[in-house]
Amino acid sequence: MRVWLFAGGYVAAWTAFSAVATLLQAAMDHAAMLTGAMRVAPLMGGVILALTGAYQLSPLKRRCLRHCQSPLGFLMTHWRDGRAGAIAMGLRHGVFCVGCCWMLMALLFVAGVMNLLWVAALTGFVLIERATRWGETLATASGFALIAAGLALAALS
Repeated sequence: MRVWLFAGGYVAAWTAFSAVATLLQAAMDHAAMLTGAMRVAPLMGGVILALTGAYQLSPLKRRCLRHCQSPLGFLMTHWRDGRAGAIAMGLRHGVFCVGCCWMLMALLFVAGVMNLLWVAALTGFVLIERATRWGETLATASGFALIAAGLALAALS
């Protein structure tokens, strides 16, 4: 039963993030900041790419990534007893996982929010970043690449 409570807390964190992202998308659409393909203009796309790259290099990203890469380590260091403890642990772990990926999700505004190829590519990237020992190296390399791509896209605008 407590596993389901943990999972419920985790899902609640992602649901809250999804609600905020949906509101942001609706606001951007209402402000005519998105094209018909649900993408931002190139200059804004460059800014998002560069900011995502900077986040990939940040200490907060590293901290969140470490928790996501080791769920067992998270449980061992953040254990709480009882039903309320299971929910609290799920929420906390969910917040760390959202913290690990939220800026990568913002890249969908550059590629197109409904572009399933990019959704799949980002999913694969996140999986490799979280599930392999190369996660931090990949985050660092992608950070520099995203900053360069962002600056190039902004310069072309």
